[in-house]
Amino acid sequence: MAQQANHALPSGFQLEEYSIERQLSLGGFSIVYLAIDPAGTRVAIKEYLPNSLALRGEGEIKPCIPEEHQGAFLYGMKCFFEEGRALARLSHPNVIRVVNFFRANDTVYMVMEYERGRTLQEFIAKHPGTVSERFMRGVFARLLNGLREVHSHKLLHLDLKPSNIYLRQDNTPVLIDFGAARQTLSTDQPILKPMYTPGFASPEHYGSRKDLGPWSDIYSIGASMYACMAGAAPQAANERYEKDVLVPAMKRWEGKYSDRLLEIVDWCLNLNHYYRPQSVFALQKALVEAVEEPEQKSAGWLGRIVGKFAKAQ
Repeated sequence: MAQQANHALPSGFQLEEYSIERQLSLGGFSIVYLAIDPAGTRVAIKEYLPNSLALRGEGEIKPCIPEEHQGAFLYGMKCFFEEGRALARLSHPNVIRVVNFFRANDTVYMVMEYERGRTLQEFIAKHPGTVSERFMRGVFARLLNGLREVHSHKLLHLDLKPSNIYLRQDNTPVLIDFGAARQTLSTDQPILKPMYTPGFASPEHYGSRKDLGPWSDIYSIGASMYACMAGAAPQAANERYEKDVLVPAMKRWEGKYSDRLLEIVDWCLNLNHYYRPQSVFALQKALVEAVEEPEQKSAGWLGRIVGKFAKAQ
């Protein structure tokens, strides 16, 4: 089936106990709505509706699924439902909270807390090349708390990128869109094909995916930090294997950011997963270390050494 735009449910539509206010976003895999629950609280509802498998025309409620796509649609719906079940077990301020999930209209819906703010991608677009180190450290240090919680539940995100990092109005980060979280760390679970975004996906996302692990999400964290500095995604990992033309952060932004932060970004973006941080804890430990401010570099290497001795007095 050719790619198409599915029509959203209309404003005022009663979806189980929720009343749809309006469409928030439309993607190739799902539609997200703003809705009101019985208590009058606003919630976000994500509807499973892949436009490559199903079509819902204007004025229709149930999607039309061609017979040849029935199997794939049902399989994806099962994964979506399991995603909701897994996320409902998580309760962390830096991870989107799933409060309900249910079947209706021949598909599945996931109800999440509604957050006011914007994505990190939108923030980067408004501040191209000017995202400060203080901002980056504040956002990613807290985001890693949420990712650590995800990994502790034997889940991987596998689609980490700036558009899946939501910033509340106070810039507190929230991990969203766990469409790829179906991949578990348990070897006795079936390995399902993950979704990923070139530039942010680790080398392990390609091929057999047998080496996927916490270090794969950590690669994506490094790529997201690189994007904060560059204003765009780094070179895709599979292309880097063919011909790596990605300029290391240490070289590209020397003097603009601290050496330690740039080292961390390059560490996360190592093509060999054994040479990356092996856990979120290891990355957090490095990220929160005291660093020298970039502007202090103007004093030269001797001045920096003298400064370090002075601090030790």
